[in-house]
Amino acid sequence: MALRLSSIVSSTVLRRRLPLVGAFCVLSLGLSNICPYLSLSSKTGCAQSLPFVPHLRSQRRSSHNIKMETSNKTVPSIVVYVTVPNKEAGKKLAESIVKERLAACVNRVPGVESVYEWKGEIQTDSEELLIIKTRESLLDALTEHVRNNHEYEVPEVIALPITGGNLQYLEWLKNSTRD
Repeated sequence: MALRLSSIVSSTVLRRRLPLVGAFCVLSLGLSNICPYLSLSSKTGCAQSLPFVPHLRSQRRSSHNIKMETSNKTVPSIVVYVTVPNKEAGKKLAESIVKERLAACVNRVPGVESVYEWKGEIQTDSEELLIIKTRESLLDALTEHVRNNHEYEVPEVIALPITGGNLQYLEWLKNSTRD
């Protein structure tokens, strides 16, 4: 039975799914760090069964103590998630955001499937995810730009703080966005 099962579950299948598991864990742990009283992983139990999660949680700092390493050449920065209905809408919105210098970079991630409740019914849609890197001070202007240039009635705009990273990249982010 074990031999038959191992031949069914190929390493290719595992390689395709592991990045999704990793992304979920990063997002869950990141959200836990940002908002400790709203830990998604503790409510769902999904990440708790992973062997490294207790170790990571025991070493995390209070959200009030997390500070991005800064220099006089960087500014407080954020990552913003925005979903769009298709590739064309994603390209158009991403380009307009960068052109207006509301963000230094927008990654377009195709093939996202969203499941949500809208007007009392469960919906499932294929979407593209925009991952936007910008200054914290530009969030309001970015949100307004998304509202004005998005076809959804209520577009998703979710911001997460950047608590550290490559200082040269963070300096580039500052220099590539408007004040």
